Amino acid sequence: MTSIATQPLALERPGGLGIWESQPDEHDYVVDDVEGSVPDGLHGTLYRNGPGSFESGGQPLGHFFDGDALLSMFVFDGQRVRFRSRYVRTNHYRSGRERRGAAGRLIGTNRRGGWAGNVLRLPANVANTHVVLHHGDLYALYELGKPHRLDPDSLETLGEHDFDGRLRRMGAFSAHFKVDPVTGELWNFGMEMLPRPSIRCYRLDRRGRLHRVREIHIPDMVSNHDFALTERHMVFALDPVTIDRAGALRFLLLGKRLADVVRWRPDRGTTIVLAPRDGGKPRVVQTDAFFHFHVDNAYEDGSDTVLDVVRFSHGWDHLLPHFDAFRSTDGDGVRSFLTRLRITPSGRVEVDDLYGATSEFPRHDWRRTTRAHRYTYLATALQGHWLSSLNAITKLDHRTGAVRQHLLPSHHTVGEPVFVPRRHDAAEDDGWLLAVAYDPAEHRSRLLVLDARAPDRDPLFVARLRHHIPLGFHGSFTERVANPIG
Repeated sequence: MTSIATQPLALERPGGLGIWESQPDEHDYVVDDVEGSVPDGLHGTLYRNGPGSFESGGQPLGHFFDGDALLSMFVFDGQRVRFRSRYVRTNHYRSGRERRGAAGRLIGTNRRGGWAGNVLRLPANVANTHVVLHHGDLYALYELGKPHRLDPDSLETLGEHDFDGRLRRMGAFSAHFKVDPVTGELWNFGMEMLPRPSIRCYRLDRRGRLHRVREIHIPDMVSNHDFALTERHMVFALDPVTIDRAGALRFLLLGKRLADVVRWRPDRGTTIVLAPRDGGKPRVVQTDAFFHFHVDNAYEDGSDTVLDVVRFSHGWDHLLPHFDAFRSTDGDGVRSFLTRLRITPSGRVEVDDLYGATSEFPRHDWRRTTRAHRYTYLATALQGHWLSSLNAITKLDHRTGAVRQHLLPSHHTVGEPVFVPRRHDAAEDDGWLLAVAYDPAEHRSRLLVLDARAPDRDPLFVARLRHHIPLGFHGSFTERVANPIG
């Protein structure tokens, strides 16, 4: 175990809020506190990414999006489970250990020094949102910058990656890639403001070579976190979370926080963009305003396009105070629902709420990406409110409407459920759900392995860590068994 930071700031831990404490240490060990047995056939590596430290240079960070990336991996080699975690050595991470105060401007945190310390500074890349292994390369992703490439075994940071110069301009490469299970191609986008607001669409082929698909010009700069992929389209739902010219100037020239210059403009509605994967002209459809972060899946159903998202009951202005007060709030009043949008050829958008309990982090069987899926897996808040109160894993059957849930003890928190099929040709729910849960009484985390066919049953396997890891955001599983020795 290697110490890489000063001790975390003192923090009250009511309920499950200890999950927002920083983890100052990196770890590497075989997990020996286990329950049950690793299922036969579960071989590979679960990588997870998320903010691990909520301080920089001794200064508390002002938003839970701002923490330095702590990458974790659980390695299933057929005999044991090994855990390793390492901070991504971004410029921001290294600077934060060398100076007093936040090392860079972030979404909800400014550097010390007032106007002079922040003017004309763009947000730092903290690499803390998602992780993917593609063509043998491991990437930590953050939507406001280039991916960071890492060694998939040691988690050593190899540096920012621009795909041999093909990732141009500001280099934005979103955290929410999509992989086509038929072609093996990784699709992604980047939101850019200069020289004009645009969505840059990319395709990463099976050899790891980046191709520019199209640049889509949009009227306003909007904050967009995710997209979906169908067999024919990249699908964007652009909510009216805007940064207008005046807001951009306040951020760049007056030193305002980026989070404070974003405006919720429901009068402008939500814009659906269907961008052909062959680079053709996009189709644009308007609908009533809604706010979302995450997409589950999308597919073509005849001449209609179906898009599943997690839709919030309120807009950005309502959510921001909860984001700023993440250390002390349980998200009271924040609600989010799995919602289906059906975009018809006439431009009508039909909206159907699929599940009424507050949920986040939607996942499906990745083999169904671009095609109709029967099941969605969610982290759900059954005994509280959003995020720190996510205390159940939910399986929703879109064909029958049946709901099966794995409920955690009171005040425990669980993150994104990652589906792993038993075999390549297994049925859609024939496999396992991997999710990391937090125990506030012991202040440590554990990995749950659930039977995806019956997640309401006891876990097949539990690997209890010796410490906690903060909630984190997203993860991905690969059949490649990492070799974390050394």
